[in-house]
Amino acid sequence: MAAVPAFDIVTIFPGFFDGPLRAGVLAKALERGLLAVRVHDLRDYTDDAYRSVDDYPFGGGVGMVMKPEPFFRAVEDIEAKHGRGWRVFLTPQGRPLTHARCGEIAAREHVLLLCGRYKGVDERVRASLVDEEISLGDFVTSGGEVAALAAVEAASRFIPGVLGDEDSAATDSFATGCLDHPHYTRPREFRGLAVPEILLSGNHGAIEKWRREQALARTREVRPDLIGEESEDDGA
Repeated sequence: MAAVPAFDIVTIFPGFFDGPLRAGVLAKALERGLLAVRVHDLRDYTDDAYRSVDDYPFGGGVGMVMKPEPFFRAVEDIEAKHGRGWRVFLTPQGRPLTHARCGEIAAREHVLLLCGRYKGVDERVRASLVDEEISLGDFVTSGGEVAALAAVEAASRFIPGVLGDEDSAATDSFATGCLDHPHYTRPREFRGLAVPEILLSGNHGAIEKWRREQALARTREVRPDLIGEESEDDGA
């Protein structure tokens, strides 16, 4: 039997993940054994009585810098137990986490997600330990935990069996190069707002055409950067 994809998260706040891993699609996937998520406390890999993971920066400056030793020890211990993994550092300086990159992460059998905190992490971690750096976007959070959770959540959608409908991920926003089209459900009219008649027509060809047009129009309005020449030609 093939091994399921496994994610090892290294953080100083392991409790951050307790709630999210017990809710929704991700919780059901874990219960069914479709993937594994193991959370590790970085402080377990310190060697002083205070379990220190940070220190003052060489050269002066504001803030504290996370020490290299705990990260190296954590990775070495995890990989001694579970084999070499793809090591990802969550940082604002990384390349953006995209739909395509989530698919690539999901295809790997073992991924280590390293969460930084404070002003930064010793450069030797980034330069010598990690394989890839990932950012959620051009903003800064207090640590890498939010990004690590987002990466696991988004990547899990690519794993067979995680979603109830296998076609669901293929029709997500970004999967076709555009944002998703509008969705409607009952009631047919709500506070004077009616469902578009085309969706009630039963003409599946016309409905699909309308959905493609709406998706392209929404993408042009909100994320024109996503539209390439092929998408432009498609919507003509």
